[in-house]
Amino acid sequence: MDPDIHFVFGSHPQHGYVAAFNPSLPAHLADWFLTRVQFEAVPDEPGLYQLTAPEHDGPRRTRQAAQALRTQGYAVHVDTDIAYAPANPPHPLRPNGLTERRTRIAQAATGRSPQRSAAPTTSPPSARPIPPRPTYAPTVHLAASPAGHGR
Repeated sequence: MDPDIHFVFGSHPQHGYVAAFNPSLPAHLADWFLTRVQFEAVPDEPGLYQLTAPEHDGPRRTRQAAQALRTQGYAVHVDTDIAYAPANPPHPLRPNGLTERRTRIAQAATGRSPQRSAAPTTSPPSARPIPPRPTYAPTVHLAASPAGHGR
């Protein structure tokens, strides 16, 4: 392993996506970092870690783990089979009925509701009639203060 590289990520025929660290790094520190990025130690293989649940978007998660270690200042090497793997592998298209559902909603919105049989009025439903202006002027009497001063 190159002494300038701290972590190496690759694929293994038996363990899937794996990571290893440079022996110059303290083992407890490398273990701490690798377990935080979802890698677990491989039993009976010291210094080798495998990705947990590699079937759940393993290449992307491995690249993210490498990027997380790079942001911490570590030199990381990622094998080309992982580095250039498609980020989102193509999935077969399944008809989800979204177009048909939108068409039904649009038709329902333009049609007339069976619950409303009367034609809508010309004024908006929130308009209220304005009450007539009162014919009298309210009179207000203020009591004078006993000392003759205003407040």
